[in-house]
Amino acid sequence: MENTTKNYALPIAIMFALFFSIAFVTGLQNPFGVIIKNQFEASDFLSQLGNFANFIAYACMGIPAGYMLQKIGYKKTALLAVVIGFAGVGITFLSGKAESFGIYLTGAFISGFSMCMLNTVVNPMLNTLGGGGNKGNQLIQFAGACNSTGATIVPVLVGYLMGSNESARTLANAEPALFIAMGIFAVAFVVLALSNIPEPNYQSAENTPKEKSKYSAMSFRHFVLGIIAIFIYVGVEVGIPNIGNLFITQELQIDPTVAGSLVGTYWFLMLIGRLVGGVVGAKVSSKAMLTFVSTVGIALVIGAIMCPTDVKVMMPVFQSDISFGLVNVPVSIMFLILCGLCTSVMWGGIFNLAVEGLGKYTAAASGIFMVMVCGGGILPAIQGFVADMTSYVTSYWVVVAGFGYLLFYALIGSKNVNKDIPTE
Repeated sequence: MENTTKNYALPIAIMFALFFSIAFVTGLQNPFGVIIKNQFEASDFLSQLGNFANFIAYACMGIPAGYMLQKIGYKKTALLAVVIGFAGVGITFLSGKAESFGIYLTGAFISGFSMCMLNTVVNPMLNTLGGGGNKGNQLIQFAGACNSTGATIVPVLVGYLMGSNESARTLANAEPALFIAMGIFAVAFVVLALSNIPEPNYQSAENTPKEKSKYSAMSFRHFVLGIIAIFIYVGVEVGIPNIGNLFITQELQIDPTVAGSLVGTYWFLMLIGRLVGGVVGAKVSSKAMLTFVSTVGIALVIGAIMCPTDVKVMMPVFQSDISFGLVNVPVSIMFLILCGLCTSVMWGGIFNLAVEGLGKYTAAASGIFMVMVCGGGILPAIQGFVADMTSYVTSYWVVVAGFGYLLFYALIGSKNVNKDIPTE
């Protein structure tokens, strides 16, 4: 057994690297929202369409990716996802050369296909490599830290590339970030192709067709409410920094480099939160954790809405030279950035509560979960629309409502009221 565990070190490292690449490529849409608004003179709603295209791809690809995983396995699905990801980022690069908003959206959409496929691979793969249970959950938590590292670096890097000159906020000037993304995919493809990846066995799932015709994961109320929760959670997680970046650069007229550092700090706090969550996760229930962070999230966002922007504080931020420095920012911005600590542990908490008691329906439930990640594109677009109609500050009531639903789910909606359904 020891040799088997040692042999899994490379596949685990590969999955961690893929988690990093998922966040890096997905995170590009955050600072690119500022670029699109400047380069194409877009509205706040239109500036979020790249993010929307990236996440709506999950709605299209979630279930097919699950079928693909069953038919061709982890390795081939991951290899295909990496190729598609390379192509998507390449198209985004071409959009900068052509100065085409349409090509940019196409690249974001194709990248989204890749991110969905990779997510479908890496989550169950790490759980399998860890042997399920607490060990599998622990691997996913640490992989989440790699994910947050990628998300932390992107806005800081792109903010640095744009600089303080407004005319420099173009896709062409963000090319080094795209080259890094394509480089990650190229290396991942080679390493994956040469690696021995353990494959899943889905045979048992194919032997119960009659049970599937009568019941499904959707027969469980707490699961249905849970996928709504994951839809809202991803939208809130993405909407806070995406609209925040626009708020910081457009209304508050703060330098894009500083804005990138602030948004990068949000993702850095998510990294810290996930590391802490991995440590305390075995001692604190998912329900208690989700209840606490949802309540704190509501308080922070309402505080951000109510605080005047002329009330400022010196805040430590993660900078482009990989160090921390103090920046004078409105207290409201600090409150929004601190929300990263709250959103950090929500995915795991919601997933655990939603699949509790599903038994043999858990695998199918995971595929449906990936579809609902599209909330990360839809909710920020709605928030952007509200910002266009009212103001950036007012748009954060969308986030408050989202946190409110997550609190409801933790306290009431997560209870399994369908225990009479056979799950073995």
